[in-house]
Amino acid sequence: MIKSNMRFVALAAMLIACTSASAQSETLGKIKETGGITMGVRDASGAMSFTLGPGKYTGFHVEICERVIADIKKAAQLDKIDVKYQLVTPQNRIPLVQNGTVDIECGTTTNNAARQKDVAFAPTLYVEGIRIAVKTNSGIASSAQLTGKTVAATTGSTSVQALRKLGRDGVTGVSEVLSKDNSEGFLLLEGGRAEGFVADGQILATLISKSKEPEKYKLLDQVLSVEPIAIMFRKGDPAFKKVVDDSILALAKSGEVSRIYDKWFMQPIPPSGSKVGLPANAMTKAAWAAPSDKPLEAYEAR
Repeated sequence: MIKSNMRFVALAAMLIACTSASAQSETLGKIKETGGITMGVRDASGAMSFTLGPGKYTGFHVEICERVIADIKKAAQLDKIDVKYQLVTPQNRIPLVQNGTVDIECGTTTNNAARQKDVAFAPTLYVEGIRIAVKTNSGIASSAQLTGKTVAATTGSTSVQALRKLGRDGVTGVSEVLSKDNSEGFLLLEGGRAEGFVADGQILATLISKSKEPEKYKLLDQVLSVEPIAIMFRKGDPAFKKVVDDSILALAKSGEVSRIYDKWFMQPIPPSGSKVGLPANAMTKAAWAAPSDKPLEAYEAR
């Protein structure tokens, strides 16, 4: 009987230890040990994430991440936390999150089912529509009029799939040109090497607002794809995800996310003081009311 009880106690202790270990966060442990966190940022992703110069990044999603990192600091029981910025591209952002180079990615990454196999996402606070920018004097009013024309999109972005879908939907003869980033894509449109540029609506609106002659460009009303944009981090770390998710949920519940949105999309922003002038759409407001990490496919199915 004594030996049996001892075995029971030993087994119970082992189960408790295993449960405790599984509840620990590898990412939080790393942050606590190093006293720092690496934020993945973009240098030209509209008002969501952009650079103000070497080593300086800001924008809607960057500020959201700064709020989240304040809560991560508390969870890691740190008095202070050193934030390192890591510039990412559409091509390397997922690998850099997977290998631990980036702890939390705060650019303009679409949460979709394919990516959820490789990384985890926080609840969405911005639901975007992929749209098309053209020159005002082009005479182009819809995607159907892009037949036989050259259209740009950024390599590694979901905009490429949206552009290619046009062909499957009957817009034939479109010549695809891929840019390395959003700034280059807009330059292709600006310089006349492309007659359309496909990208997130807010990216296009921001690039137009910051151009030398904004009146020369327009956004087509047509939405090619609905894109839930979300903060990305390593998969398989539920304790870290809970800290991030709880922080995002608090921003939504308090209404603070609405004030942060207004700051970046409706007010003058640095460095030039231009206004994006893009009010929150109905899908974004719905995401604030009921935040979730559902992928793009769930939005398309509605």
